Amino acid sequence: MLALSATVRASAPEGSIDSFLDREMPASGMPGVAYAVVAHGEIASMGARGVARAGGHRKLTPDTPFLTGSISKSFTALAVMQLVEAGKVDLDAKLSDYLDGFSGRPGGVITIRQLLSHTSGFSTMQGNTRPARRSDGKDALADRVEQLATVTPAYKPGARWAYSNINYQILGRLIEVVSGQTYQAYVTTHILHPVGMTHSFVADGETHAAMATGHRPWFGTEQPMSTNRTDRATAPQGGIVASASDLARYLQMMMNGEDDILSAADKARMMRPASQASPFYGFGWFVDVRHGTVWHAGASPGFESLATMMPTRKKAVVVLVNAGSGLGFAETAPLRDGITDRALGLTDDSGGSRWPPKLLFIGFVLLPIFYVLSMIWAWRYRDRLRAKARAGLFGVFSLWFPLFTTLVAAWVCLRLVPSLNAAPLGTVLLFQPDFGWTLIANAVTGPLWAVLRLGLAYTGRLARV
Repeated sequence: MLALSATVRASAPEGSIDSFLDREMPASGMPGVAYAVVAHGEIASMGARGVARAGGHRKLTPDTPFLTGSISKSFTALAVMQLVEAGKVDLDAKLSDYLDGFSGRPGGVITIRQLLSHTSGFSTMQGNTRPARRSDGKDALADRVEQLATVTPAYKPGARWAYSNINYQILGRLIEVVSGQTYQAYVTTHILHPVGMTHSFVADGETHAAMATGHRPWFGTEQPMSTNRTDRATAPQGGIVASASDLARYLQMMMNGEDDILSAADKARMMRPASQASPFYGFGWFVDVRHGTVWHAGASPGFESLATMMPTRKKAVVVLVNAGSGLGFAETAPLRDGITDRALGLTDDSGGSRWPPKLLFIGFVLLPIFYVLSMIWAWRYRDRLRAKARAGLFGVFSLWFPLFTTLVAAWVCLRLVPSLNAAPLGTVLLFQPDFGWTLIANAVTGPLWAVLRLGLAYTGRLARV
């Protein structure tokens, strides 16, 4: 039985994963991490540090299930390829051939291959937008895809690559319609059980006590989410709940070169560029031809993950963290990348300065405080504002110009910054609540200060000097 890094052990060798964790875990702010390494096609090591929930006593182990986020897309792609091999799905058939709701719709001409490779035309922003109508029942995925059928792709199908969660939600529904099973039942029966993933399951809308609890960034700390409830509708894009040990078995299967739950030829096809429009993405996997790696990261509210393979060398590593990254603070990427680089013998590029995003976040936090202090100043020295209102054109300009600048700043906070992150403000609040509420605070306090100045300037009497 493999020794766990969560147990008491001797001092770790310099340069090892354990020595890296000895140094990085205390400073990371992460509640916990679990990992597993495959070498020469066999599971070589596994480990875990920290707790399942901040403030609790349940230790993480390599068998603890985590929400894996977008690593789940590889499971959905694998399921689709199984149906292709069974002759039930044609990669170049139109979506409307399988899902009646897309008949006569703009998305109906998209092919299954385009969905798998993120060349469908749906944008990242469209994929990160939460639905107008939410359903938690067994038909949650069908209801979600019914809504997606009315969405017009942002780009011409096949013309460009754009990562979008929409693609894999639709593929999940395709699996249900073609197989006659729910997405949860199909993946459990045809992937999890045959691979031996005994500590894993598919998000089903229920609460699972055995899971690690997700934690979201909150002003330099990580706050636990209220429950371990899973989301059935988003399962195909990010709802595989799996342990590090089980994911290592899954990566073994993907690299073994054997015909088992999928042929070796189609496994290889999944892990190479899908088309000229998709030079660095296959079917459910990112592909780095130059470095010989195949990988996928995952991010769900409260969780982040990274799975990386080197198929020609039969090496792989998976890293699971029960926390989401803040802006510059409490980021999980240095931890995930550091473990991955050491496991695969890659160059560690995670040591760059994180001060620019930290300073940006600090600036966003301090600005509402500045506005509040400015409101207090405006009230105390309101006679000066009233004097400006009577001081001619320059005085009037100095009173009204801040209203224009703060309204522009509010637009930047509520629209531009979220769009630069390819996510609506509601999604930002879901993943990074501290940053989201800071954006709202800036958008509210700035114009409020400007309006208060104007109100004080044009009401009341100027006191005699």
